[in-house]
Order: sequence, then structure tokens, then C-alpha cells
Amino acid sequence: MTQLADRTSLTTAAQPGELPQSRHLATELPGPRSRELMARKTSAVAGGVGTTVPVFAARAGGGIVEDVDGNRFIDLGSGIAVTTVGASHPAVVAAVQEQVAAFTHTCFMVTPYEPYVAVAEKLNEVTPGDHAKKTALFNSGAEAVENAVKIARHATGRDAVVVFDHAYHGRTNLTMAMTAKAMPYKSGFGPFAGEVYRAPLSYPFRDGGLSGAEAARRAIDVVEKQVGADQVACVVIEPVQGEGGFIEPAPGFLPALAAWCRENGALFVADEVQTGVGRTGDWFACEAEGVVPDLVVVAKGVAGGMPLSAVTGRAELVDAVHTGGLGGTYGGNPVACAAALAALDAVERDGLLQRARDVEALVKGRLHALAARDSRVGDVRGRGAMLAVELVGADGLTPDPALAAAVAGAAKAQGVIVLTCGTHGNVLRFLPPLSTSDELLHDAFDVLDAAFAATATTTATATATTTGAR
Repeated sequence: MTQLADRTSLTTAAQPGELPQSRHLATELPGPRSRELMARKTSAVAGGVGTTVPVFAARAGGGIVEDVDGNRFIDLGSGIAVTTVGASHPAVVAAVQEQVAAFTHTCFMVTPYEPYVAVAEKLNEVTPGDHAKKTALFNSGAEAVENAVKIARHATGRDAVVVFDHAYHGRTNLTMAMTAKAMPYKSGFGPFAGEVYRAPLSYPFRDGGLSGAEAARRAIDVVEKQVGADQVACVVIEPVQGEGGFIEPAPGFLPALAAWCRENGALFVADEVQTGVGRTGDWFACEAEGVVPDLVVVAKGVAGGMPLSAVTGRAELVDAVHTGGLGGTYGGNPVACAAALAALDAVERDGLLQRARDVEALVKGRLHALAARDSRVGDVRGRGAMLAVELVGADGLTPDPALAAAVAGAAKAQGVIVLTCGTHGNVLRFLPPLSTSDELLHDAFDVLDAAFAATATTTATATATTTGAR
């Protein structure tokens, strides 16, 4: 088997007390302390709560996660696109500490506070469009998606919600209905909320050359025939899909859907939970084609690791809901709001929009080089620091989830956190914090290259053995 590299000497300078920005394996994986904690987890935590990497985090900073045994991992997951500005960004930490010392909670609906208002003002400013906007804050992406649907239904007086193949919108009852993949998200949890309808997505790798406009026409035909244009409250779409496989629709798909919504009195809702706040090289992914949504859903990267989400949209639509119709006990928690203000400022101050584009250039260069020498990489796609490869069989099309799992596992064993996704589980996704250095990225993708080489050797050996047995 090909030996995986362990370039632990690549270290960026760290200030005293900071986490060294280098990969380092101090013990076997998982280490003894992680094994002890995993035994406690198995005993105490619900079995339905799984983990991707069998180690327990002790510290995280920049692009590195350190476990309780002293092993340091290059983080290509960002807690699933959450630590976009970098884990434990100093400005976020300072803002949280200051706010915690002042007060941790009053409930904005009881005794309001300035940070909530300031976050709303900032989101009104940076989301697409120069129209008048208003914002409501919540806790999670799923909660924000549900509230976007509430706003759309109230504002339009209609019920139907249109979503797409491969979509992921959350784990609540309504958002499970909106999510496409059954396992592990939906299986056994029904019945689900009604009036949710699914349309075909533009999926360039599997669409046989269908243009964005043609794919939009296909989707619209389904909606008009199976739902009825006059019944649609909103069309909800991830501008680049997340859990569904980092699928970026063909150019023209999103603008055509947005135009159809305008023409038919439906709201166009951009679920930017995973794509937003600089992840794709723009503040929001729908900006790449000049699409201005009626409502934008934000979460994950907005608060530097603290739980916060938002719905931002046209003021007249958001204000259509009666007083008391939106809110929640913890929505817009003051500590999370303080973190968000610091994180949003860091995107601008640290030049992270450009950094996302730089990450794209570096990582896509590595991935295209990999694809050129390994035919199992069927597609390289994504934007900014939201990138992926789809892995396929010998025919160049059949999904290969076993390969994705093997490569991700091999990378994790050498100190690189890599996540899988996709309806078939055959996509490797890369979501590094935008503070990750080029040096760390090259180290991570050296490990990935070696993991592919190792799995190729294993596959070839297995094939030869099977052939000989015949």
C-alpha cells in the first residue's frame, strides 16, 4: 500500500498560547483519551447521534483541530461550513467574552438589545439587492428555512413550497419534507408536512449537456403541471447544493427560476445556509449570476461558530407577518449576535472574499491534476472554498460511495478531516476555513493524493485476487 505522507514539519508561526498551524500525529488514531471518551459517549449519548471522526476535540484555531491526545488535524470541513473565518477567530473570541461578561440572555422579545439590531442592519446591507430589507434572527438553519416558508405563505396567501432533487434543508418536520435524501435524514420519521413538491435540478455532470435554461424549463414544466403556478408560495433552492453533493446548477438555471417566480407571484428563496457569508467568493452565492432573492436564509458561517441564523428579505414581505408571528426564546441570542458582528467584520477586514477565490484556484488546480491521472474522479466542481469531487466507477458515471468512504478514511487516518456528501454518498467535499494557509492546503491535498493512490493499489489487488479465483 502506498505510504501516506506526514509532513508535520510544515508549521506556520504561532503566537504564545495559539495553536500551531501544522498537522501532527502524536498517537495512534484514535488515541487513548479519545477511546475513553468514545466509550463514555456510547454509554451516555443517544445512538442516533453519530460522529464522522473518532477523536474528541480539545482545541481548534485557524485551520487546525487538536484532539485530546495532542493530534492536530487539518480541517477541510469547518464544522460543516461554520468556522468560515477560522476556528476561534481572535475577534470573535473577544466579542463573545465581552458580551458574556455583560449579559448572556434576556430574550429579544422581552427586553431587546442593540447587537440583534446591529446584526439585522448588517445583513440588510450585505445581502443581494438595494431594495428595503428587514431581518429576523433564529438559532439554526432549519429554523430559519421554516420561518422563510412561514413568511412566504403569509405574504402570498398560498401554500405550496417547491424544492429540488438532492436538496437538503434541515431535520425538522417541515425541512425533512423539503430534504430529498431519506437515509439518514428522513427514514422512519414521517409522516411529513404537506404541500411540499419536488422538481428536477440542473445537475451538469449528469444532465447530458442540458443548459441551465433548458433545465429550468424542465423544472418549471413539472411545477406548472403538477402543482399549478397560482398555488406556489415559494421556490426554495440552495444556489450551490450542500449535502446533496455540492451541485452547482448550469448557468442560467437560477435566473430563469427567479424570473418565473416574479412573473407568477411566488417568492424566490435562496437557502444560503452553507453557501453564504463569503464561502463561495461572494457574500452570497446567488450574486454570481446577479440573482436577487425575495428572501435569503443565512446560518452556519454567520457567527464564527456560535448558533445563529437569519431570514433577510424584502421589507414588505417580512413585515406582512403579524407582530408576534416570528421569534423564539433564544433567537438572536446576544452572545451569538456579538460573535456574528465580529465574524461579518472579519470577512471584510481580512479580505476573505478574495481569499475564497484564491483557495478555489489552489484547490481546483490540485483536484484537476488528480482527475487527470485518476479516472475515478468523474467531476471537479464548486466555487470559492466550497469544492468537491464526485467519484465514479469504471463506466465514468456509476456512483462509487465505497471509494469516497475509503479515501476520506485514509485521509483522516493521516490527520486530514475530509467529509463526504451526495445523494449516493460518492462525493468528497472540501470546506476549509478561509484562514487556512496555502502551506496547510498543499499538505492536506498531498495526503489526499496519497489516499487516492493507496485506494487504487487496494482496488487493483482486490481485482487481481478476484480474477485469479475465477
